[in-house]
Amino acid sequence: MSYLCEGWTPGKFPEGRTASQRLREWIDAGEGGLDAVDLLTEVSAELSRAVLERLRAVDWHGDWDVANSHTRSRALLMREYMRRAALWARAYGAEAEWPFFDVTEFLDPTFQLDPEVASELEEYLAHNVGTPSTARTCRGAVRWAALRAVRGDDFPALPDPYEPLLLMYGRGGGYSIEEFIDLYGVMIPYGNFDSSLNAEPFLSLAPSTLDALDAWAEGRITYYAKISEGYPRSSPRGILRRRLVGREAETHDEAFTRNLRWEPTEYLRLYELGHNDVDHVQISEREAAAFIEAVTKKLTGVR
Repeated sequence: MSYLCEGWTPGKFPEGRTASQRLREWIDAGEGGLDAVDLLTEVSAELSRAVLERLRAVDWHGDWDVANSHTRSRALLMREYMRRAALWARAYGAEAEWPFFDVTEFLDPTFQLDPEVASELEEYLAHNVGTPSTARTCRGAVRWAALRAVRGDDFPALPDPYEPLLLMYGRGGGYSIEEFIDLYGVMIPYGNFDSSLNAEPFLSLAPSTLDALDAWAEGRITYYAKISEGYPRSSPRGILRRRLVGREAETHDEAFTRNLRWEPTEYLRLYELGHNDVDHVQISEREAAAFIEAVTKKLTGVR
């Protein structure tokens, strides 16, 4: 593809700006050789193809060890997808289709995906994705990328509906549905529309954060934040986790350190013995993820 807007990199847009907004600025400034419709059509096809390539990279038929090593992040990502899907379903009257649906069918029923991308997508799904609900979300993710490029200005300020699911697929494949949602290594309750709609958001989607949550995550895990004056729960001195492993509940206490990994700590044991003045409070896995992401960004400059 030849891009006629010199200096513009496809898919790179300033934070808070949609593709269509940025491209229209280029057109209005006289920077482009194509009219807005043609250029947006090209970008729409490119962005949808990028999502298709992410799907092609997924091992759908699964390495159990890979899925099992990412159980915690996959569960969080699935729950976050269901929350976002509920937000979009409520906004567009699609509650009956929730949770595994193609949101673009409700945003713009007349929208047509680029024919070449559509053909490649359907061929790929037919040969690789056997679960109908999974195929619907894959189709929705590709179509959403395309539609957002050309109509992004028209939609409500809701979070990307499919990004958590795409990340989950990349961390161990798909899922199956019975009474629970089986993520191949962990099962989560199916829940209902209202519970998902009101669920606590999980916004820490950086791969490094997800990897940290999954690292040596064997056993029953409880997270804690170290707090003191000037370091409230929302911005603690640090975080820890206690893992109880096996039937004997063997205890492993670890702190997330400046080395950006979990390392053994004696803090909780010493606190229980009265030898540590720094207090702590139990926090959720989502709060732990937010701390990990903030520390990683602070120390590395990247997410």
